[in-house]
Amino acid sequence: MRHRTSILERLLAILAATLFGTIVLTGSPALAQFDFGITGNDDPGFNDSRDRVGTEMLLSRNSAAPGGDVVVAVILDMEAGWHVWPGPGSAPDDLAEFDGAIRTTIAIPSAEVAPFTIHDGFSTWPEIHGVLADLGDGPIKYAVYEGRVAILVPVTVDEDAAPGTYDLTIDVGFQTCDDRNCLAPAEVSLTRSLEISTSGGGGATNEDDPAFAAFDPAIFAAIRGGAVAADIIEFDVFGLAFSVDAAGTGGFLLLLLVAAVGGLLLNLTPCVLPVIPLKIMGLSAVAENRRRCFTLGVSMSVGVIFFWMVLGGMIAGLKSFQSISELFQYPIFTISVGAIIVVMAIGMAGFFTIQLPARFYAVQTSHDTLGGSFVFGIMTAILSTPCTAPLMGAAAAWATTQSPGTVLTVFGSIGTGMAIPYLVLSAFPDLVKKMPRTGKASEVVKQVMGLLLLAAGIYFVGSGISGLTVVPGEPPSRLYWWFVTAAALASGVWLLVQTWRIADRWPPRIVFTIVGGFITSLSIWVGLTMTAKGPIDWIYYTPERFATAVAEDKVVVLDFTAEWCLNCKTLEATVLQTEGVVAALDRPDVVPMKIDLTGDNPDGRAKLIEAARRTIPLLVVYGRDGAEIWKSDAYTPSQVLDAIAEAGPEGP
Repeated sequence: MRHRTSILERLLAILAATLFGTIVLTGSPALAQFDFGITGNDDPGFNDSRDRVGTEMLLSRNSAAPGGDVVVAVILDMEAGWHVWPGPGSAPDDLAEFDGAIRTTIAIPSAEVAPFTIHDGFSTWPEIHGVLADLGDGPIKYAVYEGRVAILVPVTVDEDAAPGTYDLTIDVGFQTCDDRNCLAPAEVSLTRSLEISTSGGGGATNEDDPAFAAFDPAIFAAIRGGAVAADIIEFDVFGLAFSVDAAGTGGFLLLLLVAAVGGLLLNLTPCVLPVIPLKIMGLSAVAENRRRCFTLGVSMSVGVIFFWMVLGGMIAGLKSFQSISELFQYPIFTISVGAIIVVMAIGMAGFFTIQLPARFYAVQTSHDTLGGSFVFGIMTAILSTPCTAPLMGAAAAWATTQSPGTVLTVFGSIGTGMAIPYLVLSAFPDLVKKMPRTGKASEVVKQVMGLLLLAAGIYFVGSGISGLTVVPGEPPSRLYWWFVTAAALASGVWLLVQTWRIADRWPPRIVFTIVGGFITSLSIWVGLTMTAKGPIDWIYYTPERFATAVAEDKVVVLDFTAEWCLNCKTLEATVLQTEGVVAALDRPDVVPMKIDLTGDNPDGRAKLIEAARRTIPLLVVYGRDGAEIWKSDAYTPSQVLDAIAEAGPEGP
């Protein structure tokens, strides 16, 4: 019998529509609160880095002919006794680099459309100086910029540029410090007008300004000769650090490979694991027909890649949508996803059958249509967004600063990596043939998987409701975890009971008794862990509480988390709650502080931006003077302990 559109497919389609509706809404002014761009504070009394640094932009010439060259000088003029941290590159061997430094950066706004090219990768950076400062580790000579310095950026005018006057804009970010304290970082947008005329003459010139003295005109010759600027991306995964130079074809292809591996690892995160058995069972049902099995696997894989391409397109095109996990900061979206998963889980477990006209059939999990598999791929990709896999985060963060084409290519690679397991399973159906497809064993497997999927659905509904009710500066409600535990516990107990009821041979009885016991024990442990206060006496962040901790000369360990962020909870349980880290956080001179971004928390988001990040999880350790010492989104207990020790020895 040929099935028509199923209830499951309709539910998945509703989920996809909810996704795209939410993304579209992110572009509206009402939801512009999620624009995480650093803009600084326009209050003249606000003590940020701009109070001690004058900023200016000069052009070597204000008029140029088509095909001509112009040098831009981004000038930072620091007050005496103040400095900013250097830009890219290593410091001289005789100078130290402050681990918590927020480096000086320049960036070209993505909306910049003009008949010239800004070669920021070929910029000439100022000379590095040494300044003696005590930032918590005693007097050390640090590498800094001081006085009046200029970042020199080459610009070439297009050969076919039409005459006229065009704005040239460069954003500069920096953090100002003296010999004991650092101010809040700032970002300033600088704009100058460049006249393009066929004569190329006329207009003021600033070439005699000392700011341009360090520029080497040979840079323009190198650019025209096809030279490619270095574009280094740093990766740090649980202490394993390496870098990739994305410049050039070879470097960019290597980056795409890293992004694909990150996408592949997404399937191992707690966000995606609950739905993988669902697809395995769907493929198992058609495993005897190799062509059909492969076609459905390809359809699902295309759905996964399609979602990531759409997400990349939204990030490239909407300023108010800049974070992969941002969808789950909308509680209504989180609740919608959870509600649909709950209905799917109930249907999968076979707890009820919906009586509908003949053109419909009971809710079930077989994805034996191309459309159903495609939409299921979209759903699987949606569920991955609350989690960030190792390697993927850094690649995606770099991509968001590049051109739209680069964003789409990198995000397409992430999607391709995530889709690989489903392609492999569908191409080699023997891998799923052993999954029971009929009989009592098959029904028990579906019921157990359905209950586990129900737990996942309750989790999303609960975290969404928690986001609607949470008060910034206070812990969110975790009552829903008991309902998650109940569903997961039921799956383990049901597997134990049914194993001894229907299994005739001892080997399967032993295996599935162990599995059922593990699920039961894990469910109880998760429920107790997630609802307990825990061994760490967290203080929930407010700017005033953070300022008080700094004023009291204490080290602050700041954990950025959210109820919908399963990676955050995993790191807290497996790293922060280990015996050594708990002991370090319990020191009287250390303040463990948590920023929960479950709901609307503008102060928390501002602090995340101050840490120069857009995604969570993130752990930041601040020294006694409030300066950032270390941060990471994938860390080990030893890294946390080393950072706390670096922030300062235990006080008397």
